[in-house]
Amino acid sequence: MPVRTALALVVSLAALPALAQIEVKIGSAASVSGPGAHQGKDTENGARLAIEDLNARGVMIDGKKVKWVLLAEDDASDPKQGTAVAQKLVDAGAVGVVGHLNSGTTVPASKIYSAAGIPQISPATTSPVYTSQGFKTAFRVVANDNLIGRALARYSVDTLHAKKIAVIDDRTAFGQGLADEFVKGIKSMPGGAGLIVSRQYTTDKATDFNAILTQIRAKQPDVIFYGGMDAVAGPMLRQMKALGIAAKLVSGDGVCSEKMPRLAGDALGEDKVTCVVAGGVTGPQEAGMDAFTKRYEQRFKLPLQTYAPYAYDAVMTLATAMQQAKSSTPSVYLPLLAKINYQGVTGAIAFDPHGDLRNAALTLYTYRQGKQTKLKVVR
Repeated sequence: MPVRTALALVVSLAALPALAQIEVKIGSAASVSGPGAHQGKDTENGARLAIEDLNARGVMIDGKKVKWVLLAEDDASDPKQGTAVAQKLVDAGAVGVVGHLNSGTTVPASKIYSAAGIPQISPATTSPVYTSQGFKTAFRVVANDNLIGRALARYSVDTLHAKKIAVIDDRTAFGQGLADEFVKGIKSMPGGAGLIVSRQYTTDKATDFNAILTQIRAKQPDVIFYGGMDAVAGPMLRQMKALGIAAKLVSGDGVCSEKMPRLAGDALGEDKVTCVVAGGVTGPQEAGMDAFTKRYEQRFKLPLQTYAPYAYDAVMTLATAMQQAKSSTPSVYLPLLAKINYQGVTGAIAFDPHGDLRNAALTLYTYRQGKQTKLKVVR
């Protein structure tokens, strides 16, 4: 064989693996700046760990080698920035998106992903509005506020034996929506309408709650429900203690974080806070979650907050749908995603016709000796 021909053959053979490899871009959108940055980074890290695992395992699509790529963007919990980030991810060629973290950014961003035909799985958004818009591209791997509000209402009355309840929300899509669902849950119970003695409002950036807490103190509630995130709930607890308010604080998953003890300090108390995470595992699955938590913390040198395993599962669910469809083209794998049945770290993942998680679990937590403590998993 002539040298020139042999050289050409070697060059062409060397090029074959490169030609067979495809690049699949998955977007991650969360608030990695601002008060909720610890939660947003938790989500991004969960997605990043999934991408690393896909590459390490050599996960292929239709027999083709894949280079899995994470496109991570910061929406700063701001709706306008959220839509800008969504468009940026669409323009960058993301074929699926894990995000957003907050309902206030997820809902407006979902319109952009829907228009582009790109599947979106939120690992944290709980607002019912997100999946009630009719977008076939919108999914979530956590329970929604309808379930959370009812569960917290039942717990407040049946377990905490609340006779008087005050309600505060931060006027965000998430906080207000959750508070509204909690109030609906209370009012649906026998005699529940008379339990709500005060409804107050703050913002997600507020630091002084003395005015609203003073009004609430006069009503002597047993329970204060707060719709919002831990960055506000922590300082609020401190001011509740300073004002001598003994009421227990009940809230959603935005408050259920490893950072709460530092944010609340000695005002956290023992069993003073009850919060719920819109997911949860029991039995043999707990070992898998514990192993994931350990691996996450070794990889990122950070404590796991709340949403990392849900973001991890969201990426893996997207990848599994692509494998089943033998394509990463959104229009091709979207029908498979809608019918997916995936067993993840956070449990079984299957979606109803709206994109909500079927048979969604909720986990109730409190804090004891400065540690987040699981109470029980409910469905």
